[in-house]
Amino acid sequence: MSATWSPSQYLKFEDHRTRPAMDLLARVTVADATRITDIGCGPGNSTELLIERFPQADILGMDAAPKMIEAARKRLASCRFELADIASWKPAVSQDLLFANAVLQWLPDHETLLPTLMTFLRDGGTLAVQMPDNLNEPTHVGMRTAAADGRWVDRLRAADSERTTILSASDYWSILKPHAAKIDIWRTTYNHPLTALDGIVDWFKGSGLLPYLSRLSVEEQAEYLGIYKGLLADSYPVMPDGTVLLPFPRLFIVASR
Repeated sequence: MSATWSPSQYLKFEDHRTRPAMDLLARVTVADATRITDIGCGPGNSTELLIERFPQADILGMDAAPKMIEAARKRLASCRFELADIASWKPAVSQDLLFANAVLQWLPDHETLLPTLMTFLRDGGTLAVQMPDNLNEPTHVGMRTAAADGRWVDRLRAADSERTTILSASDYWSILKPHAAKIDIWRTTYNHPLTALDGIVDWFKGSGLLPYLSRLSVEEQAEYLGIYKGLLADSYPVMPDGTVLLPFPRLFIVASR
């Protein structure tokens, strides 16, 4: 991904962003995990959950964004963190748990990626994955619509392809079945209360909007966001107290060898 991740922007909504990681971890049944990697650990909020659940484990946090690794090291000074490209990363030893919260949607070719990750597990080990499944939500349709403006359409064309289209539950089941003894797949839609339409814009400035904004000048970013906010108004009504509910669907997978 070409955009620069901002830990502070991402963590503006830490409680909301951490809740899916908590829900994912709650469905992990492995009890004796001693080697764990948090793939795409971000600023360490998900890694912190793993430390609390498995205090005796050797836990590694890994991410491709230097600023996220820097923030994670400040947050959890006693934990190991590593800057690495997830697509080419391979652990030195077999893992008991690979935890991938809100990261694999940025990587292509899930038909190859997920089976490869399964090979990194010991017998009985678990791959736990959570991915936003919102490319067809008005928030992301609006991003693509705003990107089609003639002033920047050529520059933003590549931004549309940085996110991978999430497959269906049955597709992931078929991909993982030859490599897993047990598979659990479910989809949850969270409804996040945010402050007006600006709250939605601010949320996605820390994630989905990054591929678009990173390709624009500061002045163009303001113009793009103005268009984007206007597009959101038709789909996200502001309630009398100023609150907007952001429906956010996410796909969860827990696969054990």
